[in-house]
Amino acid sequence: MTRLSKEQIYLFEQAIYLPLLLIVLERDTSIIKDSGIKLKEPYLTLIDQVMRKIQLQLKQIKADMKQQQMKLHKLKQDESFTMYAFLFNGYEEHHNYFNPRIRNKVNELLMQYILRMEESSISEK
Repeated sequence: MTRLSKEQIYLFEQAIYLPLLLIVLERDTSIIKDSGIKLKEPYLTLIDQVMRKIQLQLKQIKADMKQQQMKLHKLKQDESFTMYAFLFNGYEEHHNYFNPRIRNKVNELLMQYILRMEESSISEK
């Protein structure tokens, strides 16, 4: 049984997923730059805009966590699971995340961010 509220769990999980999403986008940027794609600029611009949006959201998440005296520590990782320590209100909870679940959630978030960027660019026209 967790002592965390849904909002606190959301903050901790965003603090897990968003940095991973930035790593994926940084790797994708270097792959696109080194690829034989003829028109790289649209892809690189989209990735850059998505990364900026994620960085702003991550900054807000970290500020909210600091205000609530919440800390996240990655404890250990193996081929199947990653364990995190959630520190809050004088308590410490350990949470195991199935690595494919993390990957799927990062993929889902990436789709959401890209679709939002597309929607906002369409509405600007």
